[in-house]
Amino acid sequence: QVQLAESGGGLVQAGGSLRLSCAASGRTFSSTAMGWFRQAPGKEREFVAAINSGGSSRFYADSLKGRFTISRDNAKNTLYLQMNSLTPEDTAVYYCAGDPDGSWRAAADYRYWGQGTQVTVSS
Repeated sequence: QVQLAESGGGLVQAGGSLRLSCAASGRTFSSTAMGWFRQAPGKEREFVAAINSGGSSRFYADSLKGRFTISRDNAKNTLYLQMNSLTPEDTAVYYCAGDPDGSWRAAADYRYWGQGTQVTVSS
């Protein structure tokens, strides 16, 4: 069992950066693939990025590649998402998720979810 808690969201101006964190509890974090998703008002939850358990393989939504970086520190049981060059279109609630089964890009495939953290980008 893994419990997840996101932090680091907030209000930022367009062009700015934020780093989200996801603290995980439980003994299995270091052996669990993890991902980030986001959901804007009125839209479906969409894949942002995923990382394998050891951190050696990373996957990104094509539209976000180059601006967002996913990473993890297994010693700290923490997942990160560095977001640069933010635009108002990045405004959403960001969720971390764990233990995917199947496609790492599908929200339905993830077993564990955090409560989300709001990111708002002003123009």
